Amino acid sequence: MPDDAAAARAAAEEESAFAHPAVDPDSTVSYGDHPDQLIDFYVPRVETVPGSLAPLVVVLHGGAWRAAYDRRHISPFADFLARRGFAVASVEYRRGSAIPAQGGSGPVAGRWPETFDDVAAALDALPGLVRESLVQADPRRMVITGHSAGGHLALWAAARHLLPDDAPWRIGRPAPLRGVVALAPIGDFEVADKLDVCGGAARQLLGGDEKFAERRPYADPSLLLPTGIATTLVQGRGDLTVPQAVAESYADAAAKAGEVVGLTLLEEVGHFPLIDPAADACAVVAEEIAQLAW
Repeated sequence: MPDDAAAARAAAEEESAFAHPAVDPDSTVSYGDHPDQLIDFYVPRVETVPGSLAPLVVVLHGGAWRAAYDRRHISPFADFLARRGFAVASVEYRRGSAIPAQGGSGPVAGRWPETFDDVAAALDALPGLVRESLVQADPRRMVITGHSAGGHLALWAAARHLLPDDAPWRIGRPAPLRGVVALAPIGDFEVADKLDVCGGAARQLLGGDEKFAERRPYADPSLLLPTGIATTLVQGRGDLTVPQAVAESYADAAAKAGEVVGLTLLEEVGHFPLIDPAADACAVVAEEIAQLAW
C-alpha cells in the first residue's frame, strides 16, 4: 500500500492533469461508421522548420480502456504537442461497457475485438485522412504515443506485423513509423494482471478469466517482439496506477528478443504528469517524441 504522502501526491497530480479545459481540435474526421470511430486533428501552432511539413504524432488516450475516459481528457496534451510544432491526430476508439464487470463494481475495460478493430482501422486510414484534412503533416514522419492503456495500444499498433497469422489485424510488414513513445504503458499483461493494474483491466479487456490466456498472444505487446521500430518508454518512478515494474518487464522482454527499448525513468513523478502540460514531465515527453520524429 502506498504511504499517505505518495497517495496525496498522486491525487494532486491527477487533479492538475484534469484541471485543464478540453481543447477543441481544428477538425474531426471519421474512420468508420460507429460514433466512436473519430480522429481529432490539431494543426501545428508553430512552424519549426520554415517551409517544411510537420511530423505527425498519433495520440492514443488512456483510461483503462473504459467508457468513462474519452479523448477529450488528453486534448490539452494534444494541443501542447501542436504548440511544439507537431501535427497531431488524436484517435478515439470503442471502449468498455458502462455495465459493471461480472463480479466487480466498476465498468468493463475494453471491448473484444472492437477496441483492436478500431485502432487498426484508424492507423490504416490515417495516411489518406491526413492528406485530405491535415495537409500540414508529413505522414512519412509519424510517431505514435499513448498514455497508460493508450500506451499499450501504441505498442500493439507498432507490432501488428508480428501478430499470429490468423489475427485479423495482422499486416504483412512493419508499420511505416519513425517510432513509438509509450507513456506509463500497460505493456506486459502478465505483470499488470499480477499487480491488479486498474482493477484487473487487462484481464477484462481480453474477455475475463476464460479468454485471458487464449487471447494474450493477440494483444499483449510483451509477446510481440522484436518490432524493429524505435521505441521509448517514459515512466514515472512514483506511478501508483501503472507501476514501474510493468514498463521494466516490457523492456526486459524486448532485450531478451534482441531489441533495445529506451526506458526513461522520471524521479518523483507519478502517472498523470506525463500528459499534463503544466508538468515538467510533459516537456520530457515532447523531447522524446522530437528525437524520433525529426
